[in-house]
Amino acid sequence: MTKKEKVDFVLRKLQELYPTIPVPLDHKDPYTLLIAVLMSAQSTDVRVNQITPLLFARADNPYDMVKLSVDEIREIIKPVGLSPMKAKGIHGLSQILIDKYDGVVPNDIELLEEFPAVGHKTASVVVSQAFGTPAFPVDTHIHRLMYRWGLSNGKNVTQTEKDAKRIFPKEAWNDLHLQIIWYGREYSPARGWDLNKDIITSTIGRKSVLNDYLKNKKTR
Repeated sequence: MTKKEKVDFVLRKLQELYPTIPVPLDHKDPYTLLIAVLMSAQSTDVRVNQITPLLFARADNPYDMVKLSVDEIREIIKPVGLSPMKAKGIHGLSQILIDKYDGVVPNDIELLEEFPAVGHKTASVVVSQAFGTPAFPVDTHIHRLMYRWGLSNGKNVTQTEKDAKRIFPKEAWNDLHLQIIWYGREYSPARGWDLNKDIITSTIGRKSVLNDYLKNKKTR
């Protein structure tokens, strides 16, 4: 299979499996999405979706958020982990939104990256899911699958993002990054991986990955 045939196969198979794509984090607007994505770092979407309603009941906009102290925010979001840093980030970025942007989240990756506790991936998710701006946020699932599929060398997420943007059509990016995440969770996880259920990797997978899988299976 050529690289183009592999890419076409991935696009076709993911569209079959996920014709409608659920957004993993519950939110109602760009601000609540930004807060939810920030909270999801090194946590699970399920856990974040349990905690955001408690936070948003107190403050679902930057003006109400800055009325809470950093300690109050931290107390609410503690179950998601890294709460001291995240609480400071939530309070700080809310203040910046008020001071510089009239409380409105900007549709610009570089501007978002200037906010405290907001990295490139968080900024990419926000512009992609809140505004429909083409972006390709790479999480651990996408990083793992792009390597397993032989579509990136997997050295780091920055390289994986560059490779993904180069080989996949721009109009597909926003749906595709979510489709790959769902596929990774359901069919190609890091642990408990069953190649028989993973149609994409078993069809186009990197030879060394397939060989390692089979070798490990024999030694179990």
